[in-house]
Amino acid sequence: MTVAALLLAGGRGIRAGGDIPKQYRKIGGKTILRWAIDSFLASPLVDEVQVVIHQKDSELYQSAVTGLSLLEPVFGGTERHLSALRGLESLISLSPTKVLIHDAARPFVDHGLIERVLNATQKRQGAIPALAVVDTLKYVDAEGFIQTTVDRSSLWRAQTPQGFVFSDILSAHQLRGKENPTDDAALFEKTGGRVIIVDGDEQNIKVTTPEDFERSIQMLELKEKRTHVGSGFDVHRFGPGDHIMLCGIKIPHSQSLIGHSDADAALHALTDAILGAIGGGDIGQHFPPSDSRWLGASSNVFVEAAAQKVADAGGLIYNVDITIIGEYPKIGPYRENMRKSVASMLGLQSRCVNIKATTTEKLGFAGRQEGLAAQATASIGLPAK
Repeated sequence: MTVAALLLAGGRGIRAGGDIPKQYRKIGGKTILRWAIDSFLASPLVDEVQVVIHQKDSELYQSAVTGLSLLEPVFGGTERHLSALRGLESLISLSPTKVLIHDAARPFVDHGLIERVLNATQKRQGAIPALAVVDTLKYVDAEGFIQTTVDRSSLWRAQTPQGFVFSDILSAHQLRGKENPTDDAALFEKTGGRVIIVDGDEQNIKVTTPEDFERSIQMLELKEKRTHVGSGFDVHRFGPGDHIMLCGIKIPHSQSLIGHSDADAALHALTDAILGAIGGGDIGQHFPPSDSRWLGASSNVFVEAAAQKVADAGGLIYNVDITIIGEYPKIGPYRENMRKSVASMLGLQSRCVNIKATTTEKLGFAGRQEGLAAQATASIGLPAK
């Protein structure tokens, strides 16, 4: 038996806020999509992972799946069922026995849930995870008045992944008439298939609103981890130029910092702090100045790579603190944008990023305005093993 996981990541996610689709926003150093993909790749029951994306998201997708060996993504349609159909049709040549169809906005699916769904999936019988409705439900009219109380005893909240025999669900999608179902189980039911419920998971949330992002971050923080702390320090001298890069923000100045990359001392110190917390060496080992690939490179790349190493280790970045040491430039007008920039790189809230500056009272190279230094500290949770 072969099993394929089909992840639907073609939505735009406007309710979640932010300037990119929600599946490409980061929590705990990884995009929501990457969390979902990694969950299926980690399951020994899943043989292939196919992702359906929006045609405008190719660059975001490639960045999210860096380092993974996956099937080529498929471009989705204008509606969910069309995306599912295109994804299923892309799997025809592989002819999997069963398929798991999953909303990419659910990052925390675990192996136990995958196993329960697959075990219950049979010929002409789909299986979905679901949770019993525990709140009292009211039917309300257009003016907001309660008309009746709904019997909740037979009501369940559907989740994904939803499991089917591949040929069954492919036929159901191909035979779809004017129906526009909200999930694959509903379509399968309309074509005569039966769907059984297995125990869902309260952790398997769908990230839809800004509040869901808050909750998902809290869920990661609650997992059993041991706190590790790393520190970093970096110096760059001044040279000819008209701006300085600090924390990924371009700051006008009468000089520039000189370096092999963009010489962002703050991000270099932060990269070393993150690597230090996980025992991952230093920035020079991973991005040596002798490598021409990093000539003029944005230091965002280094920070995001370090954050990915934390995520790969099952870790979570809690907070970071950066101190910039020098007489100039004054960072006050740029501080909030710098915080937001670093928070975006790490998938953190701005409140988890602190940036401050100090002088050396005109002592030393920084006091003589020959250069600028930065130091950083990173607090990271790693699995307690």
